[in-house]
Amino acid sequence: MNADSEVQLSLLDLQALDSALDRLAHRRRNLPELARIDELDAQLSGIDGELVNVETDDRDLGRQQLKIEADIDQVRTRVTRDQARLDNGQVSSPKELENLQSELASLGRRQSDLEDQVLDVMERREAVQARLGEIRLARDGVVAEQTAAEERRDATLAEIDHEAGQASQRRKELAGGLPAELTALYEKIRASAGGVGAAALHRGRCEGCHLQLNTVELNALRAAAPEAVLRCEECRRILVRTADSGL
Repeated sequence: MNADSEVQLSLLDLQALDSALDRLAHRRRNLPELARIDELDAQLSGIDGELVNVETDDRDLGRQQLKIEADIDQVRTRVTRDQARLDNGQVSSPKELENLQSELASLGRRQSDLEDQVLDVMERREAVQARLGEIRLARDGVVAEQTAAEERRDATLAEIDHEAGQASQRRKELAGGLPAELTALYEKIRASAGGVGAAALHRGRCEGCHLQLNTVELNALRAAAPEAVLRCEECRRILVRTADSGL
């Protein structure tokens, strides 16, 4: 294949643009913020799971507290009623009086037990609510960090997309002026050679595979016509001659 030497030099410009686009794409896929956001998502998921469990504990204890307090109110109502009967002299028989006094004593013990229970539940609930506060504070911190990371990600992606858009436009304009057969060969090689389809010959070395050409290979290149499209014997990339080729 033949192509004007200036056209071949344009392949290096095309390669530079493609390499820049590849770097931008790699940077886009590997932003530190992406990994950090994933980590924060996992943290948030764990925090939310714990939050649900602790909130459930708080609700359960709250219901338990209300039930005990309702039982206490019932006991107090019965005590008030019985004490009123006793104070008003509504009990005349000794047996009934004895039973009423016994019931009041029993109700007193029951009230004391219930009050101990409700204090225990309130203490447990206080600890649970303190833990809820800690979890919610931690969650707020993670959400704030996540928001900041997402803002950095979005800003960086916008910058990358802007650079990629400019490079893609320059590439389109440059590729449009090159021979179709030459660009097809370049694209084919680039697809199979790690994204590098054309490389400069610099002081006798292929800048694609970074190997020094031997004397026989260099002599063959010297003998080639300026318009001949050369290939590296090692990596098979298009080898573009420049002023620093060393030929």
